[in-house]
Amino acid sequence: RYHAIARERLGIQTMTTGSRPVYAGVDVGASRTKVAIMSADAQLLGYHIKKSGTDFKATADFCLETSLEMARAVNADIVKTVSTGYGRKNVTFSDESKTEIGCHARGCYLYYPMAITIIDIGGHDNKVIKLDANGRRINFKMNRKCSAGTGAFLEEMSPRLDIPLEEMNGMARQSTDMVKLGSFCTVFSATEVLENIRNGKKVPDIVKGLFYSVIKRVIEMDAFTENVVMTGGVVAHNPFLVTMTEDYIGQKILVPEHPQLTGAIGAALYAMEQ
Repeated sequence: RYHAIARERLGIQTMTTGSRPVYAGVDVGASRTKVAIMSADAQLLGYHIKKSGTDFKATADFCLETSLEMARAVNADIVKTVSTGYGRKNVTFSDESKTEIGCHARGCYLYYPMAITIIDIGGHDNKVIKLDANGRRINFKMNRKCSAGTGAFLEEMSPRLDIPLEEMNGMARQSTDMVKLGSFCTVFSATEVLENIRNGKKVPDIVKGLFYSVIKRVIEMDAFTENVVMTGGVVAHNPFLVTMTEDYIGQKILVPEHPQLTGAIGAALYAMEQ
């Protein structure tokens, strides 16, 4: 129901032609590159996510090819491509680029066409974006200057705790006595983590404390509306962060089916509208 309402509000019309038109959105983040292939009626047909690495162009090319295979489409089917994110200018097959704030807003509003606050936690930055009931952006705040509250913060702490990054979510769930860290700074937090290890604190309790630091950092960026949506790669791989945030703010949080793809989906929607 939300999907149909959003298509109507965004003015997206289903196209009927002899071919199968598709639209591509590319979100090149500092950490991961995401590509989404959308149909003319705003359905997600294919996608791929890969580490951005050091060659943004090559990674974007690979993600597009893999996404088209999933969508059972070819390059000739693409009507238009829009890129976004940190490396959007490196996408050589893009027809146009858009800001990541705008693309994340569009991607979330497609699935939740109402007044929302979007919390996006990425690998190297986090964002709080507010939309009104018509999808217009009211305000946004973004953290780019410090890795605290981002995926990079957790990536830094993973080797210090000698546990794989992908196991941190499960560890946090096992905690029975969370260790609260006093500092937001990644460097100082690392010192605190080592001190807690030396004092015999359990790893699950420390990991939950790290999750709490991420949540607290983001929540203090702005106040929230009645409807909160959480997105980003950190959210996709650490769903317990959502549970903890719900407990922190005392309300249910909405999470799209593919929380890491909202920027790429929003970019594809821009391509579709134009």
